[in-house]
Amino acid sequence: MSLPTVVFLDRATIPAHIELPHLPFDHQWIEYDLTSPDQRLERLQDAQIVITNKVILDCSLLRQLPNLKMIAIAATGFNNVDIECCQELGIAVANVQGYATQSVPEHVIAMMFALKRNLKGYHNDIALGEWQRNKQFCFFTYPISDTAGSTLGVIGSGVLGQATATLAKAIGMNVLFAERKGATTCRDGYVPFEHLLAVSDVITLHCPLNEQTQNCIGASELASMKSSAILINTGRGGLVDEQALVDALKRGGIAGAGCDVFTQEPADDSNPLLANHTLPNLLLTPHVAWGSDSSIQNLAKILMDNISAFVAGETQNRIV
Repeated sequence: MSLPTVVFLDRATIPAHIELPHLPFDHQWIEYDLTSPDQRLERLQDAQIVITNKVILDCSLLRQLPNLKMIAIAATGFNNVDIECCQELGIAVANVQGYATQSVPEHVIAMMFALKRNLKGYHNDIALGEWQRNKQFCFFTYPISDTAGSTLGVIGSGVLGQATATLAKAIGMNVLFAERKGATTCRDGYVPFEHLLAVSDVITLHCPLNEQTQNCIGASELASMKSSAILINTGRGGLVDEQALVDALKRGGIAGAGCDVFTQEPADDSNPLLANHTLPNLLLTPHVAWGSDSSIQNLAKILMDNISAFVAGETQNRIV
């Protein structure tokens, strides 16, 4: 009997200095730094187990892979895999959960501090010589607001949303959780979506991207927010209408925004956020909120444990 073949389609999404734990069973291991759409079929033809972070595995591809038994997703989000098709074909799918409960909240808080204190704007002023020309020991071109006593609105109450709330409370913030958009009743511990938009000083997004959450923050939602409010998205790019966000920032509809995720990644010059990256109240990072070394090492361990559990006939972190 031939050894099972494990294929990692986008190993470069995990930094090279992060070691992947060894799988405790005999197998053939094949890895590629990156895989383009037209390379997927050839590379997966003999695979029983595939590891993917962001490579799309759609139904038309999956139907051509009769040997495939498991998809191990090297992330929490699984919108790049056709889950219904996997269920139909009997392909197991597992994701990695709870690995970034330190990294993502710290990134959110870092963005929040930077935006509330306008660090990017002041840095740019110094770089452009504005401070030097002003000839004062300090000068104020942007407002600076404290964080303690302000209200954080959390959209998405999973592990990351809860961890962010815990960190926010530790620095003196009041925390609200939003009920699902469009819901007619509120669960205990939640406030209506529209109320959260209206009263929050900072809003952070941690919900999954699906048909219900696509562009859940658009022009009307941004108009409902305080003009002094900040929006932070470390969830998925499609949660926010990017052009509407840029428009709101330019007209002063909201005070600032931090985005770690984009509708298309990597973003190009056609993306409104990237095209307006010089805005002093817009802070961009390249989908790295999850990426502290400790979090990525934790992800690698859970990822390989998911595969080992599947081979052993056990269920761990299974979506299907």
